[in-house]
Amino acid sequence: MQPAFAPSVPDAAEEQRLAALDRLRILDTLPEEEFDDLAILAAQVCEMPIALVSLVAADRQWFKAQIGIEVRETPRDIAFCAQAIEARDQLFVVEDASVDARFADNPLVTGEPHVRFYAVAPIVDHSGHALGTVCVIDTKTRTFDATQRRCLAALARQASALLELRRQAMDAKQAAEAEVARNENLEADVDRLWTQSEDLLARVDRSGHLTRTSASWSKVLGYDAAPLAPLHHDLVHPDDRAAVTAALAQAFAAELPVGYDSRLRAADGTWRWTTWTWSREAGGTCIHGVGRDVTEARDRAAALESAEAALRQSQKMESLGQLTGGLAHDFNNLLTGITGSLELLQMRVAEGRIRDLDRYLIAAQGAAKRAAALTHRLLAFARRQTLDPRPTDISRLIADMEEMVRRTVGPHIVLEVVGASALWSAMVDAHQLENALLNLCINARDAMPEGGRVRIETANRLLDAEAAQAVDLPPGPYLTLSVTDSGSGMTDEIVKRAFDPFFTTKPLGAGTGLGLSMVYGFARQSGGQIRIDSAIGRGTTMCLYLQAHVGPVEDAFVADWVPPAAGVSLDETILIVDDEPTVRMLIAEVLDDMGYQSIEAQDGSSGLKVLQSDTRVDLLITDVGLPGGLNGRQVADAARSLNPDLKVLFITGYAEHVVVGGDALEPGMALLTKPFSLDALSKQVGEMLARDAV
Repeated sequence: MQPAFAPSVPDAAEEQRLAALDRLRILDTLPEEEFDDLAILAAQVCEMPIALVSLVAADRQWFKAQIGIEVRETPRDIAFCAQAIEARDQLFVVEDASVDARFADNPLVTGEPHVRFYAVAPIVDHSGHALGTVCVIDTKTRTFDATQRRCLAALARQASALLELRRQAMDAKQAAEAEVARNENLEADVDRLWTQSEDLLARVDRSGHLTRTSASWSKVLGYDAAPLAPLHHDLVHPDDRAAVTAALAQAFAAELPVGYDSRLRAADGTWRWTTWTWSREAGGTCIHGVGRDVTEARDRAAALESAEAALRQSQKMESLGQLTGGLAHDFNNLLTGITGSLELLQMRVAEGRIRDLDRYLIAAQGAAKRAAALTHRLLAFARRQTLDPRPTDISRLIADMEEMVRRTVGPHIVLEVVGASALWSAMVDAHQLENALLNLCINARDAMPEGGRVRIETANRLLDAEAAQAVDLPPGPYLTLSVTDSGSGMTDEIVKRAFDPFFTTKPLGAGTGLGLSMVYGFARQSGGQIRIDSAIGRGTTMCLYLQAHVGPVEDAFVADWVPPAAGVSLDETILIVDDEPTVRMLIAEVLDDMGYQSIEAQDGSSGLKVLQSDTRVDLLITDVGLPGGLNGRQVADAARSLNPDLKVLFITGYAEHVVVGGDALEPGMALLTKPFSLDALSKQVGEMLARDAV
């Protein structure tokens, strides 16, 4: 026969209750005497012959204390306490079980001990789970008044408190055991780490001594046993000790890890590069470090850098060879024209054939001018050409050049000029800018052998910090001069090398490849920049950035100065200082034809002696680069200390910025770049001395 009461399938709440009960391990660990006292007290206050303190599991009910009955365990399916827990009532009372249909077949009712009265109060843990009961039993039918009910509920709460104390004690014990186990595992892990790590592990105290090192020190550095020694004096390279000492001190003071690279002495006396990270342990008495041997990586990096340097040198020498070959070819052609013209001129004069000599002179002068232009292109690339930056009206400059550009690019190219309204002026050397613009247009023409379109465009640009950084310029006002062609465009590789003076896409003998590099050098020397925007199939734009100028623009057109007739004495003396006799001779001849007195000196010291004497000197013409330790600028400065009003004309084939300075020349000073025409020399001298006479 099935019992009238059978347990249902446990729900989630029941599973949580059973889990809480299981955690307590009550059967083997709860003290009996505390629950005996509760059972005695329950029987007394409720005036019952039987009192029980029981715990209810999934399959049974067992008793921690009982008074008036000898029962150790009861199957759950017949236990009154189990039914009370499932009913989840605060108090479960059965006054006469013999007439209650729920217990008609219960052996506790039908057999011994013939239970009639049963009152149960649940024992609830801190989470609200009923773990057991405090109950009172009688074999007689009875009533249960309110006082007895309150007393039974209070005793159940007392039992709950006892279980909670037990739970807390068990949790604390379990936590302590778990902590001990974790520490043991951690120590075991640490020991394994110090034994098995491939990296160098170390502990250093505040005195700088190694108090522990890992087994890897023997493997990496070759020691028979891990070294325990003063870290700095015995193991660290002398050149690294100061930096290592400072880093370790920082590691003791810092919350975050500290890293550095240093050299450690290996067992064989060699030095191994290591990279370290140090962090402070709790308490701050020691720091722990992790190091890694990076010697081979450094060696590979050094070898790679050396190989790259060798490759760059090889490429440089190859490029220099290309450049030298191109220059030699061009200069040999030019020198042939000069020397051949002079030889023919000499022969014709010796033969008395003086008719048509002009053509030889014109040929020699033309070749010399082309040689000078080639030299200027080289200096422009090197950013060592002599510039004469002045406020320049760029719109007017382009308008003046437009017709020449049209003739240069040819009729198969359509030229467009788009000028910005109210374009700012630029602080730039106008003649060099003309050369740069012409070079850009020629480059655009060469990109369109079948014809196309070239567009010259100007614009005002105010660069903020971000925009200026993008083009590698200081923030500020600039104007842009761009040349755009409709050609096939450039690959990224060609764009990267376009300004390289040793790179050209032209065939051998078609040029030295200095056009764009000259423009680049001029732009950078002028405080500007040039950028390329190009892609295959959509043409190329060369954009030149120039520093804007705020203020009036000087008139670029000055009336030519007319020298006096030859032989007319101007009663003025000019000192010529140059180490090249031919140059001194030519300048002296020109000055003599102009009617000036001239004095020659071959170096700075000789010229200074003349200036310090009683000899009158109205104008000093000096080369910038002079032998003997005294350059032209120093001569000029010394001369002006004696005569502040002395006019000075520098002549140079090389821009000595340290001597002349990056700013404009002082008043009363001027500069001519070699090679210069004798007409330009006479004009400059006449202008400088004519101003003196005004």
